[in-house]
Amino acid sequence: MRTGQLDSEATERFLDEGMLLLRGFYDLEHDIVPIQRGIREVIGQVMQRHGVTDTREGADPERFDDGFLDLIGQNRAWGGEVYDAVKQVPAFMRLVAHPMNESLVRSLRPGSVPGLAAGGYGIRIDNPGEDRFRTLWHQEYPAQLRSLDGIVFWSPLVPVHRELGPVQICPGSHREGPLRVTTAAGPGRSGAYALALENEQEVVGRYTKVTFDLEPGDLLLLDFQLLHASGHNRGDRSRWSMQFRYFNFAEPTGRAHGWKGSFAAGVDFRDVHPELCADAPR
Repeated sequence: MRTGQLDSEATERFLDEGMLLLRGFYDLEHDIVPIQRGIREVIGQVMQRHGVTDTREGADPERFDDGFLDLIGQNRAWGGEVYDAVKQVPAFMRLVAHPMNESLVRSLRPGSVPGLAAGGYGIRIDNPGEDRFRTLWHQEYPAQLRSLDGIVFWSPLVPVHRELGPVQICPGSHREGPLRVTTAAGPGRSGAYALALENEQEVVGRYTKVTFDLEPGDLLLLDFQLLHASGHNRGDRSRWSMQFRYFNFAEPTGRAHGWKGSFAAGVDFRDVHPELCADAPR
């Protein structure tokens, strides 16, 4: 793993663009492979729980998700079990709380008091052609709260190229500050998935959109107020990626509301920031 100390050029780029890509930041053998192996074991345990014969061969960490699409092809709900379980893999938890992550936050936010958002870490599984759980254009703050000053850590567990739908980003959009949202993103969506930007097309249309091909070990850092969205997976493999969030205890807005979590913590964003919600109760 590389050091969490960044030079002034990288720090200035993050301040200007609201994002920073660190290629090969995590060590494959030490940090990533143990997580991949842990996921493979979890998939095997879910198979065993439901009486599914495990026909996988070998233990290549690059093919840790072999059998997963067949599993959810039999019963989609079993994929939800895998999703909930893999965030509890010890190797993943070690990476989430690694001191180098905190060091990155302190480097990018001098004078900050870093916190690790409870309920703000997990491993996403975006399946081919399945858009129900795809995140729309959004800022992280309404979905996470904690503090206005926060950083998303986004790192892939599989190669994420165009067909798998890399995350879409609007560099510089964080400078607008918190934007108004609605909770009417469409049927079948609830909680943070129901959030949508007010006047989304007009807002997003003001910015150039970028994506990056990413490899396991790469780390993408995103400001909590940066506009971004999930890509569309049109490949033949699930897009497995890790996300965790650090926030700043010293940021005044977060301190004022007691560093509350958002929907995942049972808090309705509309109750905390009615001024930012087009459909907040009057």
